[in-house]
Amino acid sequence: MFWSGEDFDESNLKPGTGKYKDASARYTELEQINAKDLKRWLKKATEIQWDYKNIYKHKGRLERLV
Repeated sequence: MFWSGEDFDESNLKPGTGKYKDASARYTELEQINAKDLKRWLKKATEIQWDYKNIYKHKGRLERLV
């Protein structure tokens, strides 16, 4: 699961509950994991982040960190 995964624009990541911007991919077999996808997602995870720390201060509105 990636906390900001909803904004990765990746069809293989499925959105979470909708309350947050999480998305994830589920696998049942090791062979299903695509290393190129995983590497790309990890890179995006460092670039695309939201300010969950101050969500209360912003009255429930998430702001993207730059």
